[in-house]
Amino acid sequence: MEVPDQRVSTATFADLALPLFDQLYNFAHWLTQDRHEAEDLVQETYAKALRGFSGFQPGTNFRAWMFRILRNAFLTSRTGLKAMIPLEDDAHETIASSDPSPETALVEQANRDSVREALNEMSVPFREILLLCDVEEMSYEEIAQVLAIPQGTVMSRLHRARKALRARLLMKSPGGVNAV
Repeated sequence: MEVPDQRVSTATFADLALPLFDQLYNFAHWLTQDRHEAEDLVQETYAKALRGFSGFQPGTNFRAWMFRILRNAFLTSRTGLKAMIPLEDDAHETIASSDPSPETALVEQANRDSVREALNEMSVPFREILLLCDVEEMSYEEIAQVLAIPQGTVMSRLHRARKALRARLLMKSPGGVNAV
């Protein structure tokens, strides 16, 4: 009887975990700044989650649980965070004929690159909270679960991270502090 129970458990894990793959990979890629490291990190996350799935409490937030495993694996893998290199842009949407002019598209790309560069320069705690909230669209409660911090800390850290990101973007803008 142990084999059928294990199959049900594995099928349930797959049903819950596989839809999260792209989100987990994107988060891992932002954290590691390296495609191969991100792939390894996601693979490690799935392996750890599958091994620990029997300890997962049904009715709790599985997505937050998976992101927390990924984050913990990332932090454990780092003895010291190395300098971050900008994330290359792997896939851009093609511009349809109804989209803005090439000049507008170029400005929009420059804006995306500026945001990406500013995010890459931020500390991991600020970068991860911005990504979880603004990219992964997690609630404050989910973020608190992933980062193992109180909701109030999530809100204050998010506020400080957004303020720091805004300041970085202003400094880099043509009319910003660094402009001549």
